[in-house]
Amino acid sequence: MIIAAIDIGSNAARLLINEVKETRGKTEFTKLNLLRIPLRLGFDVFSNGEIGTERKQMVINTMKIFSQLMTMYKVEHYRACATSAMRDAKNGQEIIEIVKKEADINIEIITGDEEATLIYENHVAEGLDKNFAYLYVDVGGGSTELTFYENDKMKYEHSFNIGTIRLLNGLVTPNIWEEMKDEIKDKIKSKKPVVAIGSGGNINKIFSLSKTKDGRPMPVSVIKKYLKEMQTLSVEERMQLYQIREDRADVLVPALQIFNNVMSWADIKQIYVPKISVADGLVKSIYSNLSQKKNK
Repeated sequence: MIIAAIDIGSNAARLLINEVKETRGKTEFTKLNLLRIPLRLGFDVFSNGEIGTERKQMVINTMKIFSQLMTMYKVEHYRACATSAMRDAKNGQEIIEIVKKEADINIEIITGDEEATLIYENHVAEGLDKNFAYLYVDVGGGSTELTFYENDKMKYEHSFNIGTIRLLNGLVTPNIWEEMKDEIKDKIKSKKPVVAIGSGGNINKIFSLSKTKDGRPMPVSVIKKYLKEMQTLSVEERMQLYQIREDRADVLVPALQIFNNVMSWADIKQIYVPKISVADGLVKSIYSNLSQKKNK
């Protein structure tokens, strides 16, 4: 079975195409293609309240390409979800209607809490040591999603309007930070030590730079180290020193600030970075829903 997921975020849009097979009772997800387009919708929306003409056309063109790729790969099931920037855009619905007409893709705008649930759909914590509690931290351009998992249960999930592009544009007030801090101190409590599970392109890049082995947790000291280093550099200097694109170099520092604050307030010393995303969670949730219908 071929399943696709489209995630239209505040910084980039992604198309993930997976082949899903059942082998000896085990479900295997094989990535056939992953395409990322840096639309950067948040730069328009969080400053002006809507998606500008140029980026609007970029969304339409991107969805046409995604549609063609899904046809080429013979995708049988898909779901397209838009998050923080499209949630806030005054012309979000208008763009959704144009995309439906021109690219034949149905885009749903999902809430922050639904976004957090999709990250949780990757079920990473279930395969980790039961002597710990786990906090999923997904940092995007427009929002940060937290999901707390303990004793085989999801205990808490919440979406905060704190994202890398909002921070770059000076739109995160001290009050919003304070709300996040109070929530974390109040809700993320456990008799077990808490470990983070990080997702998003920025933490993946830091994990890669840190040379931490796959499957091993990265200490919070690495986040503090790169934050201290990168804060003193211009975007151009970060691009040269770390061999990264501009659309990654500018958002890395705000992302590190968010991860550093969350882990500090939750008293977390380590973070797993298993290369999961909203798109991965979407594919898994589509397959899970199809399986449930089949078994009814």
